[in-house]
Amino acid sequence: MHNLETIAGLAPRLRRKDISPVELTRDCLDRIEKLNPELNAFITVTAESALAEAQAAEDEISRDAWRGPLHGIPVALKDLIDTAGTRTTAGSALFEHRVPSEDAEVARRLRRAGAVILGKNNLHEFAYGGSSLVSFFGDVHNPRNVGHIAGGSSGGSAAAVAAGLCYAAIGTDTAGSIREPAALCGCVGIKPTYGRVSARGVIPLSWSLDHIGPLTANVGDAAIVLQAIAGYDALDVGSADVAVADYVSALREGAKNLRVGIPRKYFYDDLDDEVRAAVARAVTVISTLVGDVREIQIEVSSDRTVQAAESFAHHAENVAQRPELYQPETLRRIRSGERISVAEYIQRRRELDEERRRARNIFAEVDLLVTATTPIAAPAIAELKKDPAALRPAELTLLRNTRPFNVLGLPAISVPCGFAKSGLPIGLQIAGPHWREDLVLRLAYAFEQAAT
Repeated sequence: MHNLETIAGLAPRLRRKDISPVELTRDCLDRIEKLNPELNAFITVTAESALAEAQAAEDEISRDAWRGPLHGIPVALKDLIDTAGTRTTAGSALFEHRVPSEDAEVARRLRRAGAVILGKNNLHEFAYGGSSLVSFFGDVHNPRNVGHIAGGSSGGSAAAVAAGLCYAAIGTDTAGSIREPAALCGCVGIKPTYGRVSARGVIPLSWSLDHIGPLTANVGDAAIVLQAIAGYDALDVGSADVAVADYVSALREGAKNLRVGIPRKYFYDDLDDEVRAAVARAVTVISTLVGDVREIQIEVSSDRTVQAAESFAHHAENVAQRPELYQPETLRRIRSGERISVAEYIQRRRELDEERRRARNIFAEVDLLVTATTPIAAPAIAELKKDPAALRPAELTLLRNTRPFNVLGLPAISVPCGFAKSGLPIGLQIAGPHWREDLVLRLAYAFEQAAT
């Protein structure tokens, strides 16, 4: 797709002063200027502040005050992650001019690591969808084929990374919104364990299901970015105080001793033929890398009560006062949670906690699960626009395999595993036990190395 170097490859060169953060940032800004009019991956480009941050990084590195592998690396943020002094719109007319006064915790950690923030990525309005065709700022286009969707809700983030407009982007994932667009655009996206990365300062879709994580060109870079943003935030009610592994070192441990489960029922039902074939080839490769591959069964909940109720609760006041500022389809989706009773919500929320506790039983005999990320490749924009009633069913199909891991709060990654005849990418999903992003990354990295 693009020939940008990896973060892992650039970091030592930046540290040695062989290349300059300003140079890297200018290159990304040039690519954004050239490609963004067609892709519509960015809502806001902060060229001036990005160049100032790059110059500051260069000055620090020249004084040997190197902060680590993200120092001087240009990155982007999904536009529902607050940035102090830079508007954060959530893809909505409601927030067209909203400028937060402080950074989200994830943005603060990136800045602390020395990353250069290029701007804010387009998304499905308020993250309530999997196509990024519902945004006040227009459709996001797939860099592999601009006639197709980039996926969503982090569509702009995936498109920006896949097209080389930035070296990494931060997205959010409530039902698959990092992994699904990563699969459709042909990049890597990881959703960590629920509570692993702080959600403070991120506009919520559903507090109980929202996860924050990186999209990158490859697995090694995903490990580097996740390392910088993971960890406890005492001010975030959903954050968990659990030790963070050394994700980057874990990659070198290989996958030889890992046991892989194939949950055939549900996850392998009704796959597109080309997706089925690509995933079968990937499983064959994985079987040569790991200790054991076996079929297992897991229960999958399809209940959406918690997400619908929480989304409505967050938006209720604005929906009552300024409904005309929402896209009509977003308004319809938000209002679907209006009639859920308090008793029903509490009961379903309790069941969610029980499901997350039971999830550890899945990993009694296996270490990881492997599925297709999406059952189909990226649909054509014209097809979905032709019949508005077709949009939501298509999105639910695309998010079918990713959503269960949000419900269970388990870490899961999407890595590219081939292409359809059309040239559109196909993604492989690897999921693991709570807090074991290191295992997920290890298998993803081993597979990526074997498959390239």
